[in-house]
Amino acid sequence: MARPDADSFAREWVAAWNDHDLDGVLSHYADGVVFHSPRIAQVMETKEDLLTGKAALREYWHAALAGANDLFFELDDVLAGSDAITLLYTNHRGQSAAETFIFDEDGEICIAIATYR
Repeated sequence: MARPDADSFAREWVAAWNDHDLDGVLSHYADGVVFHSPRIAQVMETKEDLLTGKAALREYWHAALAGANDLFFELDDVLAGSDAITLLYTNHRGQSAAETFIFDEDGEICIAIATYR
């Protein structure tokens, strides 16, 4: 596991989202990433709450961004563990969120879990 510097990662990740730069966001993820989020079912109109692979993640986020032109994240805190980083942020709806990222040996996200208040 090669976890990047937590603060640098957080700044880059949030900036890419706030720029609506999908390629910039995806650059942090491994090709075989597993992503968990309760929003997947709503956006993709499915019962699934996880996606596998960068291509599926791109499709999901493309659909999500299409419905959120005002998307903006304000970073509230960054938590670093031995093999993970968790970002706490507030989204454009004023909703608190946390995303935990586990990194592979190449320093790319292999597992991501999004949670919301």
